[in-house]
Amino acid sequence: MTVKTERIYIFKGFERFWHWMQSLLIFIMAITGFEIHGTYQLLGFERAITVHEFSAWSLIVLWVFAIFWHLSTGEYKHYLPVKEGMWKQVMYYTRGIFTGEPHPFHASLRAKHNPLQRVAYLSLKVFMFPLIWISGLLYLFYNDWAVLGLEKLGLTLEMVAVVHVIGAFLILLFIIAHLYLITTGETVLQFTKAMITGWEEVPVETHAKEAKPSENSGERSAKE
Repeated sequence: MTVKTERIYIFKGFERFWHWMQSLLIFIMAITGFEIHGTYQLLGFERAITVHEFSAWSLIVLWVFAIFWHLSTGEYKHYLPVKEGMWKQVMYYTRGIFTGEPHPFHASLRAKHNPLQRVAYLSLKVFMFPLIWISGLLYLFYNDWAVLGLEKLGLTLEMVAVVHVIGAFLILLFIIAHLYLITTGETVLQFTKAMITGWEEVPVETHAKEAKPSENSGERSAKE
C-alpha cells in the first residue's frame, strides 16, 4: 500500500549551514587532534596544532551564533525531552528497525526530532560540547592559569588533557551512531537530502495531525 506523502520545509537555511559547517570543523579537529597525539603524520605537528586551534575558535564562534539563533527563534524547543513516544522509539531502534517495521515517528514543523534524538542532541549540546569546549580552553590557556586564579581549583594539565580526549571520543561515538542512523530512512539518503535541501517527505495524515494552523502559515512563508 502506497502512503501518500507531502513535502514540508523542516530545516531552515541557517540550521543547515550550522549543521554542515559544524560537521566539517569537527571532522578537521578530529583529524588534527589524532595527529597531535602522535597517531599518524599528515600535516606535521606544528601545522596540525595551528589548524586545530583555528578550527576550534571557528567552532566556538559558530556555537555562539547557533545558541543565539536557537534561543531567539524558539528552535531550542525541538531539543527539549518528551516522554510521549519514547518507548515506541526505543523498541523501533532495538527491534523494529531490523524487522522492517514502519518508523513510529515522522518529522513535522512542531517536532523535528523523535524522542530519542531529542535526548541525544540535548546531551551533545549541554554536556559533550561544553566538556570539549571548556577543557580545550583550559588546555590552550594553561600558562595563564595563575593570572586567572585557576590554580586554586587543583587542576593539572594532565587532568585537563584526559578530559579533553574523553570529550573528543564521546563526540566521535555520537557521530558514528549519527552516521548510521541517518541511513535508516525510507531510502539511505532520505535524511541526508532533507538536511541539504531543507525539505522532507512525510505522510500527509501524520503532518495534518501534528501541525498546527500557525505552523502551516509558517510553512507557507518558508516556501515564499
